Amino acid sequence: MSVDLDTVKRVARLSRIAVTEEEAGRMTGELNVLLGFVEQLSEADVEGVEPMTSVIPIAMRKRE
Repeated sequence: MSVDLDTVKRVARLSRIAVTEEEAGRMTGELNVLLGFVEQLSEADVEGVEPMTSVIPIAMRKRE
């Protein structure tokens, strides 16, 4: 998946963020890099991997 300049401008407008043409062009490239990384992550085999809440095993504090 990739985004184009029009999509970046539309998302900025919907988010009520003012962006210039130059900023929108730069954001287009940055968002495409991020989306490419997310696509790479989706290719990882996580079958049988238990979800983690922390890098080290700790017990979560709970209310009584």
